[in-house]
Amino acid sequence: MMNRKRKYRYLILAFLALDLMLMGWLGYRLLDRKIPDQILVDHENSREVAGLLERPFVSFVDAITVSGKDSYTLHCRVFGVIPFKDVKVKHTTAKEVYVSGDAVGIYMQTKGVLIIDTGEILSESGETEEPARDIVKPGDYIVAFDQNRIQCKQDLMEDLAALDGDSVMLKVRRGKETIPLSLTPVKDKEGKYKLGIWVRDDTQGIGTLTYVDEDGRFGALGHGISDVDTGELLSIADGNLYDAQILGIRKGEKGNPGELSGLIRYDADNILGEISENSKNGIFGIMDAWRMKNLDLKKIPIGYKQDLKTGPASILCCTDGEVKEYAAEITRIDMNHEDSNKSFVIRITDKELLEKTGGIVQGMSGSPVLQNGKLFGAVTHVFVQDSTGGYGIFIENMTGNA
Repeated sequence: MMNRKRKYRYLILAFLALDLMLMGWLGYRLLDRKIPDQILVDHENSREVAGLLERPFVSFVDAITVSGKDSYTLHCRVFGVIPFKDVKVKHTTAKEVYVSGDAVGIYMQTKGVLIIDTGEILSESGETEEPARDIVKPGDYIVAFDQNRIQCKQDLMEDLAALDGDSVMLKVRRGKETIPLSLTPVKDKEGKYKLGIWVRDDTQGIGTLTYVDEDGRFGALGHGISDVDTGELLSIADGNLYDAQILGIRKGEKGNPGELSGLIRYDADNILGEISENSKNGIFGIMDAWRMKNLDLKKIPIGYKQDLKTGPASILCCTDGEVKEYAAEITRIDMNHEDSNKSFVIRITDKELLEKTGGIVQGMSGSPVLQNGKLFGAVTHVFVQDSTGGYGIFIENMTGNA
């Protein structure tokens, strides 16, 4: 009987210890997301930095470690004793940009031809074959066919038309490596040789322009463009930003995100700028000064993440041909989210926008987020089960990629 009681006691103590460990880990994670690893501070408007990061049970030591020009490190401790993390503080000059909110058309060509999948071929003998299976992978980019350079799908089609049954050597870019792969084509029922691969070489869509800086560098979307089939971030060779006309809105509802639909005229006169980068934090490029005159731009200062507060905010977006400012609310801020374009949660509160769109819809990615007259970030995602809310990215993460 005593042994059984002792076992129960040990079991309860073990569960208690596990609960304490779990609570400690969750507390650490929560605190880690409240205190950033790095902050930017204006030279002219810098305040007591520790005051910007003040949290219960957390203190900062007086001595600092100089880590470079105009930067230093703050050592953070819990209860004034337990080392927690180091925060890098970088001084910078206050920056202003031209905030937008205009709907834009996006067209990008991939760097090489993207393989999205392999497929089966019904051969001349009536058998089903899949010559590319386990050789190429979805997400590979074809950059050469035998000795011929491949830049677009048309190049590949011309080489495929000349197949004669002999094996061919493809050069594909896989991650950071370029590797040779040998494929043997299969003759189908119509007597044509095929490799059994599905490919894509471009992408297009509608998004929102976030900002243009003094030098004409622009940022849009707040997240990168990934292939719909592979889910991989597209590696681009070039692309253009176009003026877009919104024609309709599919209203968002629970379980079914809405969408802006529009018209993009892919001609030279309608180009706003050249896209040079597709990164996880948005698409970036250069816009000519004379093209900026066609946009609804307003010059405002950038706000840094430690100054963003939960509470009232606003977004700029275009749903009917005109950029308007709509009321919103910041409900949660995460200083160190693993995914930089999910750094805060924003909820639409404006009755007019809710009536039009149901909240955030596809095509609004990149809509500038404002608070207290400053640009703090951009809308990036909508919640599938609640279209009134979604995620946003800090503007300093976007401008750091431009």
